[in-house]
Amino acid sequence: STVCKRIMERLGQDDLEHSQRRVVCISQDAFYRPLTPEENTKAMKGTFNFDHPDAFDSDLLLKTVKQILDGKICKIPNYDYVTNARLETTTTIYSADVVLIEGILMFYQPQIRDLCHMKLFVDSDADTRLARRVMRDTRERGRKLEQVLNQYTCLVKPAFEEFCLPTKKFADVIIPRGAENTVAIDLIVQHIRDIIRPELTAPTTEEEHLHQHKRTRHNSDNFFKRPH
Repeated sequence: STVCKRIMERLGQDDLEHSQRRVVCISQDAFYRPLTPEENTKAMKGTFNFDHPDAFDSDLLLKTVKQILDGKICKIPNYDYVTNARLETTTTIYSADVVLIEGILMFYQPQIRDLCHMKLFVDSDADTRLARRVMRDTRERGRKLEQVLNQYTCLVKPAFEEFCLPTKKFADVIIPRGAENTVAIDLIVQHIRDIIRPELTAPTTEEEHLHQHKRTRHNSDNFFKRPH
């Protein structure tokens, strides 16, 4: 999520209204499924595994991605991490040239994985992941340190090793050090700029103009029809 945030900031998309953005970002976390009363009790105690594939509404996520590919306006849920439930409000996603979809298990479901044009795996060491999780959960989600550490040891780490890490083999590009890898982020940002700003390269002859126009449409169509 931090890498996507940096990409959106570098492209200046965060400052635009949602309807004006040519690059949009969707989080898999928005598609956590509603919990049963028993599951919610476990979640409040920190014993429900939110890093398991079954914790997500994969059908809704797949349906939403397909709607985006069809150029339709979509509404995705807003999720409250404190109460572990969806809010009544939603976020409207408009059609765009490039769609970034981020999440720990985005490559786990083959149907969604096959729709992606480029698959990026952000690779950070275990100590960094744990430190960031502790700071986030204690500061933003009001959880106790003991609960966070117990959840990480019993649920998060085993789920990462079983479900997330094996999907690394599906990645087209691996980004070590996450958001600290500014070189990798710069390359991705430039790649996206080449897609959304083809007019910056002016052809010198009519023949080159026709050739470039055809190539530009091809690239743009690929990224519109197949989100990251």
